[in-house]
Amino acid sequence: MTPDEPISGIILSGGRGRRLGGADKGLMPWQGAPRVEAVINALKPQVDEIVISANRNLESYRRLGWPVYRDEFLGYQGPLAGIHAAAAGCQHGLIAVVPCDAPDFPADFVQRLAAGLVKEESDLCYAHDGERPQRLFMVFKKKLRHVLQRYLASGDRSVRGWQQSLYHCSEVRVPGNFPNLNDA
Repeated sequence: MTPDEPISGIILSGGRGRRLGGADKGLMPWQGAPRVEAVINALKPQVDEIVISANRNLESYRRLGWPVYRDEFLGYQGPLAGIHAAAAGCQHGLIAVVPCDAPDFPADFVQRLAAGLVKEESDLCYAHDGERPQRLFMVFKKKLRHVLQRYLASGDRSVRGWQQSLYHCSEVRVPGNFPNLNDA
């Protein structure tokens, strides 16, 4: 694996929006457009393809022009289920993940995490902003999809738990801003 290997990008837009009264976070307005459009624009220069994970308002997401994947595990099983479903549609061996409600992430986070993956000889690398881990900002090898499937089938749903269960997982300091709607 090299730092310039092609990378797929997954935008997680599949949640229920419980903390926002059921609103679809990705479709909420931000600077005059749906928030997910800002995330697409921020991610697009960092990856070679984009796919979207969504469980509702599928036509609204499809109109954005990117493939949309719905969870294979029923009942809103959390972000790992979305990652699992969308990873099936990714063409490349490396996959970057970002949530749909955080359009201000650093412009080089994918590059930094991919470099960390190589340096640490990891299978998955997630961001740390200097204050706390940002576990949904990650780059991982697509081969982990099968490991993730087993983890989900066991009933576990914790992103942190899955990452900690991996033998080759690392954390990379990515200074910058990772705000999302849950922080608002």
